[in-house]
Amino acid sequence: MKQAAAFARILLVDDEAQIRRFLRISLKSQGYQVMEAETAARGIELAALESPDLVVLDLGLPDADGQAVLSEVRQWSTVPVMILSVRSSETEKATLLDAGANDYVTKPFGIQEFLARVRNLLRLPRSAKSVDITAYDDGQLQVDVVKHLVFMRGEPVHLTRKEFAILKMLVMNPGQVITQTHMLREIWGPTHVGDTHYLRNFIGRIRQKIHDDIVDPRYLQTEPGIGYRFIDRRDESRQDRH
Repeated sequence: MKQAAAFARILLVDDEAQIRRFLRISLKSQGYQVMEAETAARGIELAALESPDLVVLDLGLPDADGQAVLSEVRQWSTVPVMILSVRSSETEKATLLDAGANDYVTKPFGIQEFLARVRNLLRLPRSAKSVDITAYDDGQLQVDVVKHLVFMRGEPVHLTRKEFAILKMLVMNPGQVITQTHMLREIWGPTHVGDTHYLRNFIGRIRQKIHDDIVDPRYLQTEPGIGYRFIDRRDESRQDRH
């Protein structure tokens, strides 16, 4: 892990020196290179000049709200951005994720979960918001995006058109939280963005068909009140084969 992380550069934008120190020590222990900014202006400057691989962004900055930093960075960069904040409103989380954040962690947080989310975001491509996946295969679940075929342990899985559209959107954005609003708008249309019960029912049917446990999910992880995340298991299957 440390060798793989050695070239990853992470920018911390937070005005709390203790939080930055805690994160810096934790990240450096994993082999990451760390840059720090305590203001929005300095954060934007470093994001532009240093081209970090990941930005960890606090919302309560002294000179501007973190959302303004996110908005500015998203005008010229697809760098993964993790929001780190004491604000826990589901509405605010969804708003920031829809505005281009890739993940949202609420303070206080567990360092192991934080580091796992960092690893997930560092797997995302820099050139586009979604991964150029035509087929997903981890040895158990296979999804052919072009042919609209799904198999679980070699057996065909029959999905409806909308079920496949949901699974495709999640598979093509592994590790990222896809908000309910975004999924409903893209799949059902703008007049259905409030129909979250549609989504819950369809996600439930997909889980049943691919034998995914809602309590201990292997693939479809729920972010309560916000959306869903697809867990990419291909690295695990490669490790199992070696």
